[in-house]
Amino acid sequence: MNEHLVHAALAAAERDWHVFPLRPGTKRPALHGEAACPGTGPCEQGHVKWEDRATTDPDRIRATWSHGPYNVGIATGPSGLLVVDLDVPKDKGSPDAPAGAATFAALCERAGHPVPDTYRVRTASGGEHLYFTAPDGIRLTNTAGTIAPLVDTRAWGGYVVAAGSITPAGRYEALCGPETAVLPDWLLAILRPAPMAVQAPAVALAGQSHRYADVALAKEVRNVATAQVGAREGTLFRAARALGRFVAWGDLPRHTVEQALQEAGEAAGLTVAECRSTVRSALNWSITHNTARRDAA
Repeated sequence: MNEHLVHAALAAAERDWHVFPLRPGTKRPALHGEAACPGTGPCEQGHVKWEDRATTDPDRIRATWSHGPYNVGIATGPSGLLVVDLDVPKDKGSPDAPAGAATFAALCERAGHPVPDTYRVRTASGGEHLYFTAPDGIRLTNTAGTIAPLVDTRAWGGYVVAAGSITPAGRYEALCGPETAVLPDWLLAILRPAPMAVQAPAVALAGQSHRYADVALAKEVRNVATAQVGAREGTLFRAARALGRFVAWGDLPRHTVEQALQEAGEAAGLTVAECRSTVRSALNWSITHNTARRDAA
């Protein structure tokens, strides 16, 4: 088993994917955490996290895997990867619950594109990992259910279990050839970090922040209404996520934002249902993550 896992780690490293050991038979990192850091070796100058210790050096890989049958983790950020994780429902008693593969396929269809053809791995639980080359100059991070139910992504700050790894639930297996596609523009439009909202100066007069919010609303509505085919849903998603902070701060009523974006999305050619689901999910996420105003004392 150990020889097989060494080969899996080396194969990933040959693709310039940075690997690190996972505990045998599990998905958990085998490297020590910060609380247990001995302050020696690579951590002599301070704790070095698994993302920074991941490597493509074949000698380091052989030396590490000579100590045991470690599973293989791929640090997605340093590897220049964005991996879409299509999970399966945790409740096995609900056969009608759609899996991540189904919700992602529906998302692709709404965006007007087929499911991307790229390197993919079947997970031990029966889900899939779709590997994409991340774009240069944009630091994408992990998401959890943001773009669709049971659809997560792994980028900076995340990792995936490489093909060839084995857990009690089964083996991680590559399902197709080695070609890794570039992350599609329409998917990047959904995942790209929302732009920073225009901020009022800390000394702004009462009510001035509302005027900034009105300007932002008008701008985002215009962007959505003029979005081109293939970018419409991504533009709508980003607009709702950007405006959600103003809702959280009390500068814009939620129903005003929902109605304005709904009308703009329909004007761009999206259906009523597509607009409603996209706007509501993005607003829910943004409101949850923007409860405190950044310019507060």
